[in-house]
Amino acid sequence: MNDKRLTLFAGHYGSGKTNIAVNYAIRLAKEGKRVCIADLDIVNPYFRTKDSAEELSAVGIDLISPRFANTNVDLPALPAESYRLVQDKSTYGIMDIGGDDRGAYALGRFADAIKAENDYRMAFVLNCYRPLTSTLDDAIEIMREIEAACGIQFTCIVNNSNIGRETTREAFLDSLGFAEALSEKTGLPIWLHTVEERLAAGIADIPVMPLKLQKKYFDLPD
Repeated sequence: MNDKRLTLFAGHYGSGKTNIAVNYAIRLAKEGKRVCIADLDIVNPYFRTKDSAEELSAVGIDLISPRFANTNVDLPALPAESYRLVQDKSTYGIMDIGGDDRGAYALGRFADAIKAENDYRMAFVLNCYRPLTSTLDDAIEIMREIEAACGIQFTCIVNNSNIGRETTREAFLDSLGFAEALSEKTGLPIWLHTVEERLAAGIADIPVMPLKLQKKYFDLPD
């Protein structure tokens, strides 16, 4: 997959950023890489990387998350330890960015260091079945808002188009044309197609990253 030292996942609310970030971090760790994942979402406390803390710890992944994640207290602040991802060059860093431009502002404080190192991938997580990214123009508008908020441009697209429990092989295949059209219109390559593990075996003809669904994945708010 031509892994970069830093991988940033951003996109529309409910696009599946956190689930992909966790799965990708675990894949890197199982390859023997030293991995740290940071939850930079200071906007939406509902679906946290911390939900997968035990699974991440089991494969040796360090987790950085807001102090009050998964409690009834939600403060819009990032822990100082977050800077470790841009300072420690011996670690593969994964950043789970908050939804839309509001969530992306938190990434801005790391932008200069990330661009200076220039060993990163900024992935736009696409779900073309979500209401606000169901047209090319809407998806591109979200992309541009995120880029303006964080000061970093996207370098690739992750097609995570799904309709929750109703996702079928056909629903995934139907999303390919949209993802390819978005790629052509933006000039960004499609880095990954992602599908739930139960569907991956039936899509052997297309390169995909199988996803183990995290426990809150299907309970995301609209």
